[in-house]
Amino acid sequence: MNEQEIANAVKTVLDQMKGAAPVQEKPHVCKCKKHVMSLKLANALIEKVKAKAEDMGVNVVVAVSDKAGRPVSVQCMDDAYIASFDIAINKTYTSASLKMSTAQLANLSQPGQDLYGIQFTNNGKIVIFGGGEVLEADGHIVGALGVSGGTAEEDTAIAAYGKEVFKEVLECL
Repeated sequence: MNEQEIANAVKTVLDQMKGAAPVQEKPHVCKCKKHVMSLKLANALIEKVKAKAEDMGVNVVVAVSDKAGRPVSVQCMDDAYIASFDIAINKTYTSASLKMSTAQLANLSQPGQDLYGIQFTNNGKIVIFGGGEVLEADGHIVGALGVSGGTAEEDTAIAAYGKEVFKEVLECL
């Protein structure tokens, strides 16, 4: 039982002891789509990110996941590396599951740091080099972005750009 369920159970027992009819509260179900990674939103973001990569002369794979790290959309630019497909998806998983960019994790996973060796957990899905970013709206994690195909520096820059334009894309939809 979670805290809310325990509180409701205690309230029901106290109400019964007083002879009052128990009050059942309906759980809040958010119907706004503002904090949900839709296919339309993911694809709109990917288009912006691919345009940036093209401007930089880099062929990348761009992946967008939901807040649980599950892929929503993945697109491969022509001539992108085959290996970049899994890497981009794993960058979204890493950022969503650890709630940080993969560039930030790169620093925390160096020898002598607290997260040293983390890349060997989660069936090898944790990526410890740049190109993964958390996507947020109003302080809520909506999903994550993964970019792979360039150097770590290029992937990091393209993903950081994607994180910034995400706010604009969100407002346009």
